[in-house]
Amino acid sequence: MTVLPAFLDAHVHLTLIDPATLLSGGIGRVLDLGGLPAASAIDLPEAAYAHQFLTAPGGYPTQQSWTPPGSVCPVATRADAAAAVDRQADAGASVVKVTLNSVAGPVLADDVLVAILTRARERRLPVVVHAEGAGQAERAFTAGADMFAHTPFSERLDDGLIVAMAGRMTWISTLDIHGWGARNDDFARACDNLRRFHAAGGRVLYGTDLGNGPLPVGLNRREIEGLLHAGLSPDAVITSLIGTAGLAWTQDRVTVIPGARPTDPAGFVDWLCTARAVAATDVKEDA
Repeated sequence: MTVLPAFLDAHVHLTLIDPATLLSGGIGRVLDLGGLPAASAIDLPEAAYAHQFLTAPGGYPTQQSWTPPGSVCPVATRADAAAAVDRQADAGASVVKVTLNSVAGPVLADDVLVAILTRARERRLPVVVHAEGAGQAERAFTAGADMFAHTPFSERLDDGLIVAMAGRMTWISTLDIHGWGARNDDFARACDNLRRFHAAGGRVLYGTDLGNGPLPVGLNRREIEGLLHAGLSPDAVITSLIGTAGLAWTQDRVTVIPGARPTDPAGFVDWLCTARAVAATDVKEDA
């Protein structure tokens, strides 16, 4: 048996799923990137939250049918920016989630975006950006974003920009949302960008955007296969799963995987997908 720090899915939306099988599916920690936390009687992974999406008035995901009521915070001015960040921080947010999706609506002005990031730094909160549409990833990076909620997929990023991003950013993978197994052009662009980002030393976190389409609740085999396709080694895939996103976690749970780790890639995926998250004390008692 292999015992590892609890696997993290760094991009989920708990209000959009039934999370009952996350632990048995190997996920012991989740980063909820947009939505209002809901109380639940079931045994859940440890969770950190962004709370509301910060976006331009009328911007993504204001108009989306899946958006939970009250989960969007429109930000029109620099003064609004500070107040919006404070609202999330005071509610117990661990990160700030910003959307820059020019495909689906208006996006934040540069000065408002910078104001959000400035206040987030003052409140010691990392900023995670959903960047979609031409130029939005570069805008987010230039403003000082810490993480991308998705591997950039709208366009092929310049090699120099990729190297610069690798020096100080973390990317959350979310490759499988591009076709859910029927790999499309967005998947190909995302893998190309991720391959170069990882090769340049960029930090990659496993994340699925759970709640977005037909994704399994637990470890996602297709996401793992996508990471391997994008050039991550099996060891790098495990590193992406046990990352912290720069946050403090209790370490009350661990992920256990039965059997010996296979040496071939196909066997590695099969083995990894037998993982389950359990209380750390249970493992100590079994030892």
